[in-house]
Amino acid sequence: MGKVAGNHLQKQRFISKVEEVLNEWKLIGSTSSKPVEKGIYNSGEWEEKSTEISFADFKFSISHHFLKQESCDRERSEECEEDALPLAMQDLLCMNNDFPPRAHCLVRWYGLREFVVIAPGANSDAVISESKCNLLLSSISIALGNTGCQVPLFVQIQQKWRRMYVGECQGPGVRTDFEMVHLRKVPNQYNHLSGLLDIFKSKIGCPLTPLPLVSISIRFTYVLQDWQQYSWPQQPPDIDALVGGEVGGLEFGKLPFGACEDPISELHLSATWPHLAEGIIVDNDVYSDLDPLQAPLWSVRVRKADNPQCLLGDFLSEFFKLSCRKESTDELLGKSTFEEEGKDTDISQALSKLTEPASVPIHKLSVTSMVHSAKKRIHKRRRVEESPLSNDVLNSILITLFPDAAEKATDVLEAKCSTLTGSSSSTTLSEDYTLFNQFKSAPSDSLTYKLAMCLCMVNFYHGGVKGVAHLWQEFVLEMRYRWENNFLIPGLESGSPNLKCCLLHQKLQMLNCCIERKKARDEGRKLQTSGSFSSMGVDQKSSSSDAGKKAQVQSLADGHKETDKDKREIGKSWESWSDSEDEFFECLSDTEDLKESAEESTVKEGVPKETQKVKAEGRLHQHSKLMLLHAEAPLYIPVTQEPAPMTEDMLEEQSEVLAKLGTSAEGAHLRARMQSACLLSDMESFKAANPGCSLEDFVRWYSPRDYVEEEVVDETGNTVIKGDLSPRMKIPGNMWVEAWENAKAVPARRQRRLFDDTREAEKVLHYLAIQKPADLTRHLLPCVIHAAVLKLKEEETIEDIPSVRKTIQQIISHSSKVLRYQNPEQKKVEEIISQLMSVEATIARARSLKANFAIDTCEQKDEKEELERFVSCLLEQPEVSVIGAGRGPAGRIIHKLFVNSQKLSESTEEAATTSLEDETGKASASDDHRVNAGMVSDFPPPAGREILLRTTVPRPAPYSKALPQRMYCVLLKDEFRLAGAFSSDTSFF
Repeated sequence: MGKVAGNHLQKQRFISKVEEVLNEWKLIGSTSSKPVEKGIYNSGEWEEKSTEISFADFKFSISHHFLKQESCDRERSEECEEDALPLAMQDLLCMNNDFPPRAHCLVRWYGLREFVVIAPGANSDAVISESKCNLLLSSISIALGNTGCQVPLFVQIQQKWRRMYVGECQGPGVRTDFEMVHLRKVPNQYNHLSGLLDIFKSKIGCPLTPLPLVSISIRFTYVLQDWQQYSWPQQPPDIDALVGGEVGGLEFGKLPFGACEDPISELHLSATWPHLAEGIIVDNDVYSDLDPLQAPLWSVRVRKADNPQCLLGDFLSEFFKLSCRKESTDELLGKSTFEEEGKDTDISQALSKLTEPASVPIHKLSVTSMVHSAKKRIHKRRRVEESPLSNDVLNSILITLFPDAAEKATDVLEAKCSTLTGSSSSTTLSEDYTLFNQFKSAPSDSLTYKLAMCLCMVNFYHGGVKGVAHLWQEFVLEMRYRWENNFLIPGLESGSPNLKCCLLHQKLQMLNCCIERKKARDEGRKLQTSGSFSSMGVDQKSSSSDAGKKAQVQSLADGHKETDKDKREIGKSWESWSDSEDEFFECLSDTEDLKESAEESTVKEGVPKETQKVKAEGRLHQHSKLMLLHAEAPLYIPVTQEPAPMTEDMLEEQSEVLAKLGTSAEGAHLRARMQSACLLSDMESFKAANPGCSLEDFVRWYSPRDYVEEEVVDETGNTVIKGDLSPRMKIPGNMWVEAWENAKAVPARRQRRLFDDTREAEKVLHYLAIQKPADLTRHLLPCVIHAAVLKLKEEETIEDIPSVRKTIQQIISHSSKVLRYQNPEQKKVEEIISQLMSVEATIARARSLKANFAIDTCEQKDEKEELERFVSCLLEQPEVSVIGAGRGPAGRIIHKLFVNSQKLSESTEEAATTSLEDETGKASASDDHRVNAGMVSDFPPPAGREILLRTTVPRPAPYSKALPQRMYCVLLKDEFRLAGAFSSDTSFF
């Protein structure tokens, strides 16, 4: 007795909890709403909310599923018309949304717009025993009766994979019971419409004679598996082909695209006969009128292939995997590039080998062999057969990266420059070109971008991670060769590093800045050297300094007329210069400065001291307005040093150093001194260009806002303009005043360099040399993703798929948020790559559909447009109606595809049968096959059959209220399901 009482108490608690949830969700009372529109179950928005309840220790999940409608349609009221049926009973007879392609199974089986499901919790056992099922059913029946809820309430029973539900719906004086039968095999007597009608009629048990007519809706689904009319054209690239040209449809340096297999595995055709009256058609075990060609409605859906192999996706995935590798370049390739076998040599000896003096001037050096030099040095230490990259592949890559290393470099460069100049105006402003700003990658015509493409291709086709390490090693050697021989790096925009690009691109730009500075300094020194040689000869013939200057200028102008012998001598003397002399100063050495000052003092001997003037140096041009305050002379703008270019990591390092100085007065003073190096340099240049100047003069030019001018009345009563430094300039200990007092009159060309290109170049080269393949991958992933997005946009433009266009914009938005940081999260990058792979597969599906539906070969414009719309809808919708069914343009093609597939399967079966027959029986067998072939159906047997039976009859007595009855039947190869909703009158029975 105690156990029974305990179970009863648990049941009451469970019922109370269900009622509480129904009240909380406001599902009490009737609902007024209009009939659902046609197709709304597919196009509308479904919502779900759920919570947990328990029956003793057994946990359940209760969920409310409903079609989102206007608020006015979902108002519930306690009062309703006496004859109004619950919405669920009205939905049972509605024919506007039969067979929805994408909906909850209960929506498809019963046509409901709203229902509640109680199912076992995630870790709970299934409700299998009959007693437990009955206990749950009685509980929900009591809950519905107590609350007056008219929303159907279902309970999931049996194993979850069987999708078995029983339920109940209650209204004023009416009730609908939802029952279900699920079998593995279809019973023979119910394998057709006539048998199912017998079940339905016997179940409703209508006492009337004759029985009311039953409304029938039928859908047969046919599956086309061998649906390709042609061989799939996309083949994996031939990795043994020459890389410099077309490789299996690939142009080297560009990402591949396309699926290597048909990304659509099956086409499902559903032939529907809606609103048939009983007796109109015959379908029994002997004969059937249900011919799909005669069906009034056709709809098609396609089944996607599981993970089709797509080239772009494979490239991205394999390249991304490199970021997880931990090997260094030396570990992958063996000894370091700069180590001789069996010898311990320092780096300076290795560098001297790379920069052996040539017998011709630098500007006459041939760059034809530049690309091959590094490879030859490496192959001295590594046998050719051990190299991951062959000579042909390596040469093709390096020429792609460094086009100036090809023969006739000058012509190639001129052509490249003209091409880039002509196209820059259009590409620079385009949205695609500026994507690198959002992705923090690199411009699509830059060396960094090309390097990313080459490494990606090498990783996939030529040796994997070892091939990547080999190419990177060659690239680093090429960078050092260019630095030491003053050859600019192609494919990089001039100027300071662009902080909107990836760090590797900034490093290459920094190296280019170093090469530019070194090249300009060396050319200036070379010009000074040649000028001093020429002026020496002129000074012997000249007696005055003016004549000497004119001769010197003339000799510089005639410098192009030197003989080849003179050029070689100059080249040798120039190449003998050492970089150690220009480590700090841009101009002549200290010895030459002393010599120059001694000559000036000799010239000025005998001249009174007060008449001697300091020589002005380093003037750029005269200021248009300003005059010196304390001297009757115009103000000259000086030639100043350019500020030192900095990369992202250098700025971060500088910020950290400045932050560590703290907030104390001493730390702030030291921080200001560190930041005033450029200010001191400009002050010295200004003093050299403007002898006799003052701090006020410098401030008027450098920071006009710190020089305040105002009108005042002088002693004579005249209004004059008087200027003075701003208050912040007069603060004791002001850094500007201190810097001005310490500044000497030194022109920019003789100042210590603000930017030590030698040191910075070596830092960049060292940074490049220590990069592992994984580090390199993380640097270049934004470039690869950038390239993939551009490739997808290019391919989408050809196919014109709106959904793909929208998805690409979403990927761009997502990527710009993830890739703006230097080390993005691996999971987020994986998400971006999976999204790109999904878009590639969608475009490949579009091409497969266009090829199979022969859109390109269609000559009639109207039919072509209709087929294009049909294919576009197939890509974006779960199921698409075929206009004209089997008689429309798309329907005729689908019919032809099925016919060809049937012929192919028949011929295969015939060949298999013939191979087993004896020679004597061949003639008769072939005749039989011909007879059978003539009777082959255009369509295979249906893979699935769905039948909907509806009627309205009084139950359980003849005088009861006529209520809706419905039974859904699905017949598959290994499944038989009946889902019935049978209503009865609870008032008059």
